[in-house]
Amino acid sequence: MQKFLKSPFFKLVASVALASIFYFTTPHCLSKTTIGGILLTLLVLINGSKLIGKYAVITHVARVLVGGLFIFSGFIKSNDPLGFSYKLEEYFEVFKADTGLSLFDWLAHISLPLAVTVCVSEVALGILLLIGFKKELTLWLLLAQIVFFTFLTFYSACYNKVTHCGCFGDAIKLTPWESFWKDITLLVLITLLFSGKDNISPLFNPMISNLLTVVGIAVSIWFPVHCYRNLPLLDFRAYAPGLSICEGKKPGPNYKAAVYESHFVYKNIQSGDTTEFTDKNYPWQDTLHWKFHRSLPSVVISPEVDAPKIPDFTINDLDGNDITDSILNIKEYNFYLVCYDLNKTEQNPELIAKINDFYTLCQKNNLHFIALSASSAEQISNFKHKYNALYDFYNMDGIVLKTMIRSNPGLMLMHNCRVVTSWHYNNFPVYSQVQTTFMK
Repeated sequence: MQKFLKSPFFKLVASVALASIFYFTTPHCLSKTTIGGILLTLLVLINGSKLIGKYAVITHVARVLVGGLFIFSGFIKSNDPLGFSYKLEEYFEVFKADTGLSLFDWLAHISLPLAVTVCVSEVALGILLLIGFKKELTLWLLLAQIVFFTFLTFYSACYNKVTHCGCFGDAIKLTPWESFWKDITLLVLITLLFSGKDNISPLFNPMISNLLTVVGIAVSIWFPVHCYRNLPLLDFRAYAPGLSICEGKKPGPNYKAAVYESHFVYKNIQSGDTTEFTDKNYPWQDTLHWKFHRSLPSVVISPEVDAPKIPDFTINDLDGNDITDSILNIKEYNFYLVCYDLNKTEQNPELIAKINDFYTLCQKNNLHFIALSASSAEQISNFKHKYNALYDFYNMDGIVLKTMIRSNPGLMLMHNCRVVTSWHYNNFPVYSQVQTTFMK
């Protein structure tokens, strides 16, 4: 029996059966021709392993590409593990809304350790593949990870759920479909690695391989933890030091707005059948034959071109009045204390005392110091009374605040609408040092 399960015939039958399931169950957003082409390619690679294995160069090229890309992807996400955890939360919220399963609420609560785990696994697997150590375990873990992410990106692209996958953080932003095709490419390359796995040999003896593995995993754990407890080492956001928020709010010279098409489902009153229409042909006037049933997600006909890097930066006072321009037009040095959610803000008494003292010194030197939060007026009032916070609070969108700085709270120094620098609350600065170093 074991001999039969390892035979080429069983491999062919099993792979064709699995491919057939995918072919007939794939949603309509991917054409049958496209999914057929993908599955046929994988079938050829899986069942042609003997031929592929004769060409070691194919295996080594795939090995370098997959290993290098996994290390790069893991490093970029490790540089901003908090930002990656926000992206995972977004996926879990989508799945919770679509399935109703409380499991995704639980996963959302542990999104940060999950984000770090993914970062560590990507870097570690990339290293193991490149040095050829534990190849069987490495290949199966690579396959499991890429299948999981291919499903995520396909679901996101097909149902227009998450518009930016977070695969490479803010360094390289891919659309869901671009990310899906990137994952399909990796899936093909990993399949090639399985077909030519006999060509994968360790580069070093077991002692050196073990040492490199331990060091690689240790560094891949330390780096995201360090970036989480401080700020990203490499800052690819539109709020990075040196960048102007005012400039970021402007569209590029070749700007074109996105074009959407609305889709609706109407029910035929006589037959009870439902039909999908677009905003160009829906029968809203024909009330004798059709009744509105439900709306479908809008479809992007053409994406936005050369869009503003900061499209949604708006500051409101607690009465809801837009004061964005008056805040951004401050020419002197000024400070933003960013607390996107006061319920989750670090409230260590020593830190709060440092913030209050910093604000007092700003007042003495006639410098603006404001707090920005997405919390309600009641939460803000309770916070101010509890910690004797005398600085003014203003409201902003929580997602924008989480993008501005990966710290809650975090401090930003501004000058003439430009970000001078930022601090994590673990490195909250001393006013005199800020004045000497940055305010010249």
